[in-house]
Amino acid sequence: MESFTPYSALTGGALIGLAAVVLMLFQGRIAGISGIVGGLFAPSAGDVAWRVAFLAGMLGGAAALGAVGYAPVLSDRPGHAVIALAGLLVGFGTRLGSGCTSGHGVCGLARLSPRSLVATLAFMASAAAVVFVARHLLGA
Repeated sequence: MESFTPYSALTGGALIGLAAVVLMLFQGRIAGISGIVGGLFAPSAGDVAWRVAFLAGMLGGAAALGAVGYAPVLSDRPGHAVIALAGLLVGFGTRLGSGCTSGHGVCGLARLSPRSLVATLAFMASAAAVVFVARHLLGA
């Protein structure tokens, strides 16, 4: 059964927006996670510390929430092969779309980027199609 918790969703969204604004104000960078991670594989001089700090903050925040009892409940956990395939598909889609949901959906839409609007609509349509197929055609 699913449950919607508007206060935690609102708080999480506000914190994501705040992180994106702080990164833009102090580093002049877009908070697209795929771009931040991708920049670690071919870094420019002086371009690693902020990327590592941003990613450490993401992981540290999730770990802190888990430590105080806000860990997600995973009831139907897929196997390692499914997780690996999903990761590869997400990576492929990120390269194909020139960015990820955080870069386009959070930062790009806030900057009124037409490319980000098209990308976000494609993300949402794909997600709706996958949920429809999984729930109504495959019975998951």
